[in-house]
Amino acid sequence: MATDAPRAMSQKETDIQLMLAADVHLGTKNCNFQMERYVFKRRSDGIYIINLGKTWEKLQLAARIIVAIENPQDIIVQSARPYGQRAVLKFAQYIGAHPIAGRHTPGTFTNQLQTSFSEPRLLILTDPRTDHQPIKEAALGNIPTIAFCDTDSPMRYVDIGIPANNKGKHSIGCLFWLLARMVLQMRGTIRPGHKWDVMVDLFFYREPEEAKEQEGDEAIAAPEYGIPDYSASALGPLPGDQWGAQISDAQWAPEMVQAPPIVDVPGSDWSTAPAPAPASAPLASDGWETVVEPPIAGAGIDAAPPPPSGW
Repeated sequence: MATDAPRAMSQKETDIQLMLAADVHLGTKNCNFQMERYVFKRRSDGIYIINLGKTWEKLQLAARIIVAIENPQDIIVQSARPYGQRAVLKFAQYIGAHPIAGRHTPGTFTNQLQTSFSEPRLLILTDPRTDHQPIKEAALGNIPTIAFCDTDSPMRYVDIGIPANNKGKHSIGCLFWLLARMVLQMRGTIRPGHKWDVMVDLFFYREPEEAKEQEGDEAIAAPEYGIPDYSASALGPLPGDQWGAQISDAQWAPEMVQAPPIVDVPGSDWSTAPAPAPASAPLASDGWETVVEPPIAGAGIDAAPPPPSGW
């Protein structure tokens, strides 16, 4: 009797389920005439639904173009939208491309006098509306452009538009993760039929508050080497109880060293010897009230009269 065993899903079906969970299929209430071919239907609330089968095929086409470039550093992955900056950096890390996360400096692809001037062979963007400046410069430099396009995105100067939701942080992270895995599979880095060990969560945008909370949780507390309680009960009994009784001073007497006595100088008695008189001027007999003037040197010699001045 044959049993109905569950059929193993193909790689395409698994990827489409992942894109459904990340809301890649949700568009906007407006639709560009060039994006109508990728729209599956329209919901009752006016939101267009994107055909994820065509999204997966466009991802395969973009992966083939990326693999065809010999030097991965000639590929520039750019995102001015904050939700796509983390995904761009992770994608460039695993693919080997050059990331530009944040504002685009005008003239990067056209002005040769700039220090950041570069001539890439391929440009990958997150949103054609937000990244309109690099699209225009890439068109002037004949640089092919791959972009994730929503239902209301302008398609001018975009060579390969991947229909997807480019406004959600989970959608952008999922798209870059799928594109990176397809590129690594085509390069032979990931074996066919094997899962990629990198989780899709690494490509998602994280709020600054979430990052700070996670860093605080991962911080390792410093170990406490000190003893909070220094009482005898906390320290416990000492080995041998050698400090239990107080040591008397008599036990230390034999070990104490006596200082040698001072030897008296023979023929001298310091207790009765008078203090020497100071070398200053002699004092009067009645004490410190008056001071006798010192004798003038040569007082007994008659001084010669001064010579006449002639005046």
